[in-house]
Amino acid sequence: MENIFNNTEVAFALKSDSELDRAFYLFEMIKREPLVKIGTVLTKFALKTHLPVEGLIRSTVFDHFCGGVTEEDCMPVIDKMYTKNVHSVLDYSAEGKEDEVQFDFAMQKTLNTIKFGKEKDSLPFAVFKPTGLGRFDLYQKITEGKPLDAHEELEWKRIVERYDTISKAAYDADIPLLIDAEETWMQTAADDLIEDMMRKYNTKKVVVFGTLQLYRWDRLDYLKELHKRAKKDGFQIGMKLVRGAYMEKERERAEKFGYKDPICVNKAATDKMYNDVLTYMVENINEMAIFEGTHNEESSYLLMELIDKHKLEKNDERIWFGQLFGMSDHISYNLAELGYNVAKYLPFGPVKDVMPYLIRRAEENTSVAGQTNRELELLKAERLRRKM
Repeated sequence: MENIFNNTEVAFALKSDSELDRAFYLFEMIKREPLVKIGTVLTKFALKTHLPVEGLIRSTVFDHFCGGVTEEDCMPVIDKMYTKNVHSVLDYSAEGKEDEVQFDFAMQKTLNTIKFGKEKDSLPFAVFKPTGLGRFDLYQKITEGKPLDAHEELEWKRIVERYDTISKAAYDADIPLLIDAEETWMQTAADDLIEDMMRKYNTKKVVVFGTLQLYRWDRLDYLKELHKRAKKDGFQIGMKLVRGAYMEKERERAEKFGYKDPICVNKAATDKMYNDVLTYMVENINEMAIFEGTHNEESSYLLMELIDKHKLEKNDERIWFGQLFGMSDHISYNLAELGYNVAKYLPFGPVKDVMPYLIRRAEENTSVAGQTNRELELLKAERLRRKM
């Protein structure tokens, strides 16, 4: 079967010639690891010292990987993608906040996207990050099983309330909610809280989704145990499947503190874990829902084959393909063209607050060399096709 993802005319239909050129030069830059490292350091310095770089960042990296500064800013991008049947997941991506005011603000942002989604078919999901709603150290303390003092007990209670407020709003609006995953040493606290939300709100269908990072070797076992509890307690499981974004950090910490590395031994083991979990979920699709977050063509093909094998509709509402905005358009737009459910994660927020997210994207693209080369190969092919 010919590779459907090679159709660059469909993949880049929405890009003007100048946007195509910008994407090409951007990935050319990202390909050079030293450049990304230097660029990262310079950008952090410039933002800290209030040098006027926001305009430059805005017109290059930011506009390629983000929808805008506010929700309203994102609407033209959302509407444009939706003309090709590609949906958006509005993701308020300001990171590294540590106080209650900011946590309440992030909750409000998520509640706004749920409201937005109720009015717009182009916005089928809401999303938040666990540390958007509470301090990392608190999740870590609970994950490690350490006792909380009275102040921390109150703080945790507020985090639980934020999760519940958002989950209930999602349930009432019938907008599914994706909750991201972060580092292993804080994740158990988040997973347990997400499971409580599933137990409460996923009784009739999936509203609340957790996230499985499948570069972790323990995730299929975790999913199977969760499935047993779900059957016993009568709730359904929603999961976003990703490979994972904190590998170097995870490995370094495991070595430093002398515990077993939580990450699969190599890329092949990660791919196998991803595909095994995906297969398990489709086989149990009557009790689960899947958001397949991947830029991997093989995993995308596998999900297409599984949909076919189990005689499911291409647009079965329990199965979604997802990619990040600014990446893998050849997967997103070609799948949407064939009638599958596709959504792009569309980050937004003030430029300086979104920088940690953008830096992670650049570093991720640099560390997955094949990814950047593939983007470049397709962009080259499309520029050539247009010249012809």
